[in-house]
Amino acid sequence: MGPPGRASARDLLATPPGGEGAVTGPSCPESPGSSRAERVRARRWSSVPERDSRAGARPHGDRAAPSPTEAAVGVLHRVAFLLERAQADEHRSAAFRGAARVVDDLPTDELVARVAAQTLTDLPGIGARTAEVVTAAVRDERVEYLDRLEREAEPAPEVGSSLRRQLRGDLHSHTDASDGRTPLRDMVLAAAELGHEYLAITDHSPRLTVANGLSPARLRTQLSQIAGLRAGGGPFRVLSGIEVDILDDGSLDQDVELLDELDVVVASVHSKLRMDRPAMTRRLVAAVSDPRVDVLGHCTGRQITGKLRPPSEFDAVAVFEACAEHGTAVEINSRPDRLDPPHALLELAVAAGCVFSIDSDAHAPGQLDWQVAGCARAAEHGLQADRVVDTWPVEQLLDWTRTGST
Repeated sequence: MGPPGRASARDLLATPPGGEGAVTGPSCPESPGSSRAERVRARRWSSVPERDSRAGARPHGDRAAPSPTEAAVGVLHRVAFLLERAQADEHRSAAFRGAARVVDDLPTDELVARVAAQTLTDLPGIGARTAEVVTAAVRDERVEYLDRLEREAEPAPEVGSSLRRQLRGDLHSHTDASDGRTPLRDMVLAAAELGHEYLAITDHSPRLTVANGLSPARLRTQLSQIAGLRAGGGPFRVLSGIEVDILDDGSLDQDVELLDELDVVVASVHSKLRMDRPAMTRRLVAAVSDPRVDVLGHCTGRQITGKLRPPSEFDAVAVFEACAEHGTAVEINSRPDRLDPPHALLELAVAAGCVFSIDSDAHAPGQLDWQVAGCARAAEHGLQADRVVDTWPVEQLLDWTRTGST
């Protein structure tokens, strides 16, 4: 038998009781006029309580046995998730997600009838492999293809497992609005099913046309979609955000008024990565000193697999000291092709007293699980959970991001 059907959006997405995004967390002594860096230092508590293991986690309680449609859709999405996590050809995972949409739109009676008559492949978007998976799920039989993918899945490293259990969210993810593969809702559902409490949607900014960066108008459309998800009936919080390009002079590639409206701003360099060392240092220091910037994304821009790209050169001590001074988090980017910053720079950032955001930079739901790699790297450098902003409860996190706004 396959896994139970996915929780509905109504189960997972909503404004919790007590106001928009209200989540109770540890109280911290703070003065109203203090800077974000001062508030970060005051906010650290001696230990962050460990949360339940993500293995098989379903944080929203026991659910009734799934219907045939729910069972089939759940299995199809799980197969796609495992393919995405394993970096399989994206067309394979897209086929299973597309089949899930087709099955989800079918009346249950028609689905059951087509399984009995073996006519699933008559439907556009359903091939032999996806029909085989759906048939087994509807008949409550073992799904052999799913079983094989589960067996082949690389186990999470033991190093960093404690930190992984303490993560509450992910502050860097992409949807099909820019260069991601998957609609907003599917990314959010996958994050919730991993046990997260929040996910920041950070699609690209306008200048990055190769990644279909969002114009101000398109970003406002996305903000309306996020508001619609927040209006449901469950505890998960979708955070509005952006991965904004850092321009040559350190300014940001989006309307400042719009940036002020967002929950999370990740700033990254995607152009002129070979800029000379002094100029790149000035560029990064200017960006992380901007009160609108919450996270410095993949700071070196390196690519270590596939199409290789060397890291940008800059005065890392100066950049990380500026991050610490202004309370800007340094991202530990968990993508297998980035793993940025490199170990030597990560050591410097830890020594500088920075806070960190361990992020997946996911472009598909299965990639959200890449955070385990970032946790392992953080643990190797002795990084404690109190310095990782995505271990914080959502209201504490948002208090930190809001303090940096003008």
